Amino acid sequence: MLPSATLAKTERSTADESADLAVVFWRFAAGESPALAQLYDLCAAELYGLALWRCGSRPEAEDAVQEVFVRLATTTADLSRVRNPRAYLLTMARRAACDLLHRRHPGEPLGELVVAEEATDPAVAVDAERASHQLRQLPAAQREAIYLRHFAGLTFAEIGAVTGVPKFTAASRCRNGLDRLRALLGVEL
Repeated sequence: MLPSATLAKTERSTADESADLAVVFWRFAAGESPALAQLYDLCAAELYGLALWRCGSRPEAEDAVQEVFVRLATTTADLSRVRNPRAYLLTMARRAACDLLHRRHPGEPLGELVVAEEATDPAVAVDAERASHQLRQLPAAQREAIYLRHFAGLTFAEIGAVTGVPKFTAASRCRNGLDRLRALLGVEL
């Protein structure tokens, strides 16, 4: 689970962080090598969260984030053409995590892993385990859409860009996943 401070972000602070990330990203794209360290500081935690959600283990998530930054440092692509740096980096993290899972767990379905971060409060640990159990029952595409929308704060258009589907499909996956999750948890609106 992500820290409550992350969950409590406002739309305004997310927009500010995305703007800061974009400025640093484009500085790096323009050839300012030191900007890569700033880029890491700005987005590594979010990339790690997505990779952890996808991989199911901390070491693999760390490896996926490292892969993203190695690829950035060695890329020959024209990064100045990237329109949405945050979505681009999240897409890189998702692909790195999926590639890593394919290499390390060749026969295992990608959608079967969900992680509940260790909690020191026993009540939180029980809630996290219950939520993780229920999340495992959702199709992988719905879990991923829920993560990207509610934990990473992406719009449906950005979720579509990260996952390679139209924004209406991303919205539908999120809505259907939340509806199913509510039913599994016994929550009525």
